[in-house]
Amino acid sequence: MFKIFVLLINKIKVLKYLNTTDLGHMPSRKRAHLINSCTGYKSANLLGTKSKNGETNLAIFNSVIHIGSNPPMLGFILRPLTVKRDTYKNFKETGFFTVNQVNKDMIKDAHHTAASYNEQISEFSKTNLTESYLDDFHAPYVSQSSIKLGCRYINEYEIKENNCLLIIGAIEHIYLSDDILEEDGWVNLDKANTVAIVGLDGYALPKLLNRFNYSKPDEPTIPIT
Repeated sequence: MFKIFVLLINKIKVLKYLNTTDLGHMPSRKRAHLINSCTGYKSANLLGTKSKNGETNLAIFNSVIHIGSNPPMLGFILRPLTVKRDTYKNFKETGFFTVNQVNKDMIKDAHHTAASYNEQISEFSKTNLTESYLDDFHAPYVSQSSIKLGCRYINEYEIKENNCLLIIGAIEHIYLSDDILEEDGWVNLDKANTVAIVGLDGYALPKLLNRFNYSKPDEPTIPIT
């Protein structure tokens, strides 16, 4: 009985507890790491823009989300405009931006686009990432990305609680490798080696576990084979 009790004790995980007071007293960078990572994996995308004067910009974002499929729309969070945001300025001037998924071979250069360069210096010139233009779209795509989306700026909504902006874009162009598109329209991100972001600076390569048929009440969950 004693041995069994010891084994059970050894399996108990001690939970770390933090409340709003603890978070308020935490150093800002440590708090940012905690809050950004505790909510799970996030998408990793490079947003490409070009100013009306022809200056290109490329920036890593971990907040791109699905908004709707009919019509096709996506969104992303933009931090407060208390400092200059070249991505924002460019798509507000021109109305266009691209979303380029990051794969495992791009993570070092993709992360470097977070560096604060002068507006006249393109992140393309400071990395091994290559800009490309498809079908006369104004904003640059990233050649190395397997999934590229050409988007038109639609609207923005202020998040009053922290002065961030939710940007809404219409997906007007999609380019992706033929071998990652399944017959039912599902995109196999495993084959694309698409990475996810953990927190602010971690990159992970997720592995698909399963797909399931559409769920219906009182019916068994059936894997898609």
